[in-house]
Amino acid sequence: MVHRLFREQQLNCDIETAWKFFSSANNLSRITPEDMKFVVLTKTENDEIYEGMIIDYHISPMLGIKMNWRTEIRQVAFQESFTDFQAKGPYRLWNHFHEFIPNDQGVLMRDTVDYELPLGFLGEIAHGLFVKQKLEHIFAYRYKILEDMFNKKITS
Repeated sequence: MVHRLFREQQLNCDIETAWKFFSSANNLSRITPEDMKFVVLTKTENDEIYEGMIIDYHISPMLGIKMNWRTEIRQVAFQESFTDFQAKGPYRLWNHFHEFIPNDQGVLMRDTVDYELPLGFLGEIAHGLFVKQKLEHIFAYRYKILEDMFNKKITS
């Protein structure tokens, strides 16, 4: 069964800043909980994202078990959106669409993740027991970090 996770967050920055940050694979570890032990393995000469780009990671989603994850960038619309698709990893399907919409307050960022677990019925049980909760935790962590990075109010 394909599940969908949707999040949006208003960022107090311009589109250039948002795009530069989110389109860089090197920033993913900054917005991923430390207990995931997320490490980007792919070395990029520059941070410019492009269609067909392959990015390899190590991640420990549960019980400290290290897994390899490979994503392919399947779609890029400069300073508007991009899609990363799991080419190899723990999900049967992982398709993450990132969207950036400039507005009067800065940039509205939207994440839409369509995902499916392997193992059919057993995967659905795992989803109900812990996978959905883990994904909620990861995106809540990201929200907090991004609030601190982009929306922190400076007081005198």
